Amino acid sequence: MNQTKTLSEPSDFAGIRDWVFDLDNTLYPHHVDLFAQIDKNMTAYVSTLLQMEREDARKLQKQYYLEHGTTLQGLMIHHGIDPNDFLEKAHAIDYSALTPQPELAAAIKALPGRKFIFTNGSVKHAQATAGALGILDGFDDIFDIVAADYVPKPAGSTYDKFMSLHRVDTKKAVMFEDLPRNLTVPKALGMKTVLLVPQNLETTIVEWWERTTGEDDHIDYVTDDLAAFLKALV
Repeated sequence: MNQTKTLSEPSDFAGIRDWVFDLDNTLYPHHVDLFAQIDKNMTAYVSTLLQMEREDARKLQKQYYLEHGTTLQGLMIHHGIDPNDFLEKAHAIDYSALTPQPELAAAIKALPGRKFIFTNGSVKHAQATAGALGILDGFDDIFDIVAADYVPKPAGSTYDKFMSLHRVDTKKAVMFEDLPRNLTVPKALGMKTVLLVPQNLETTIVEWWERTTGEDDHIDYVTDDLAAFLKALV
């Protein structure tokens, strides 16, 4: 069984040259709850599209999320929607809850090698989010749902597209994520894996599929403070 660690050790990451970060609830803490705005927008989109009551729309939204990785993918498969229209409306949110994080920015810049954002969201959303956090210029590129041909993580083909595009040596790479299931493929590919969890996990409302279990052997590290975790490495 994999022994999950909570503290980062520089020696464990000495050979890492590619640092891959999910966006939402990873580059900013879960309690900021920026995604709640996106979630509300997606529910409204489904409700309007299918002329459903909000509660029914939310149930279908979550069903598509669980079955297809994103609500968008489910809507594309079952209803043939325009993905760009969906992304524009889903990400029409207020980013003021995010504030500059100079310690995180410095820690990311200090990492040796390349840094990427790998998100099931859009480039525009990633740029707005990372920009508000003051960390955007620390990244070499953003790989979004459009680059993935709208096939979201955790699909293996999407990781393959990302790795191939950037010629990532998975034995010298690490992935940071807030969803355990999105770390299964990276671990199988030989990457180190780090799970971001909410601070005060037991007092934070977390969807059941976001919780870890005792069988998460694909998770090498768990942390609730990304900046501190990265600072310890450099």
